[in-house]
Amino acid sequence: MKSKVEILPSTLIYHELIGLEIQVIRSTNPALTGIRGRVIDETKNMLVIENLKSRELKIPKADSEFLFRIPAELSEKGRRSDTFVKIQGNLLLSQPENRIKNIKKLRKWG
Repeated sequence: MKSKVEILPSTLIYHELIGLEIQVIRSTNPALTGIRGRVIDETKNMLVIENLKSRELKIPKADSEFLFRIPAELSEKGRRSDTFVKIQGNLLLSQPENRIKNIKKLRKWG
């Protein structure tokens, strides 16, 4: 049986973001504010979002603020509704594989 990985709001920045729904709630580029979609790729400095029209948009992490939706099935045990988490993009500035490795350190020492 496959075990699911729980995503806590406090540790979201250490998890895989691809597949999560997202909204840009603040950006230095006003044209990007309000964009909604699903994260389909990530680099050190960018999130690639597919919007509702299946258009891929590259959003810089730096100086942006995002609202992520964590589905109830990935949230803490016992949660029956989705969780929304606001994240400053500067906290995500890292190669995804390096950022994800840090969750193992937190679990080992926390």
